[in-house]
Amino acid sequence: MGNETTCKVRFSKQESAGKALLETSEILFRGAFRLKIPFSSIKSAKAVNGELRLQTAEGSVVFHLGPAAEKWCVKILHPKSRIEKLGVQPDARVVLLGEFEPEFVREISGLTKSVSKAKVAADSEWIFFAADSKGNLGALSKISKSMEGATALWIVYPKGQTQITENDVLTAGRTSGLKDVKVVGFSASHTALKFVIPLSKR
Repeated sequence: MGNETTCKVRFSKQESAGKALLETSEILFRGAFRLKIPFSSIKSAKAVNGELRLQTAEGSVVFHLGPAAEKWCVKILHPKSRIEKLGVQPDARVVLLGEFEPEFVREISGLTKSVSKAKVAADSEWIFFAADSKGNLGALSKISKSMEGATALWIVYPKGQTQITENDVLTAGRTSGLKDVKVVGFSASHTALKFVIPLSKR
């Protein structure tokens, strides 16, 4: 998840208290008015006296964040790459199960030559499983049984769809004996949830 805080926001001639959420590629605000500010739309960002001051395509926005303003500004100006967010290290042993966008396959292939698209080997370190519907999650039982030690499983699924939801993914992972530990925005259309074997069962 991103960072969430209660603060005041000034946008154009409006000002409101509410909740601001710093995600991996956008800022959300919910108060008397709502804002969704993709990092790509931010023309400039600076932190001044506890204020995060943004210049966007829609105008200037000021978040009164206190000490967090500097940290948020750095994350906006220097966002982590997808691979950094997922935590995959160079030369890691990776398994891709299902269909992934070509760009992600290129990113992984550029990081490591040890990429399997068939099955989970005993020494696999990172497993990426593309689930487009709730029915796909039936494969989790078999996948989880092939995991060992600190192997990490990322389940990648579409955002905002009815055929598969975050709750569906969480329930399937937990039912398979895994523990959910992290969620990231995988792309504009997909979310990724990370699961591992609980420490007590390794």
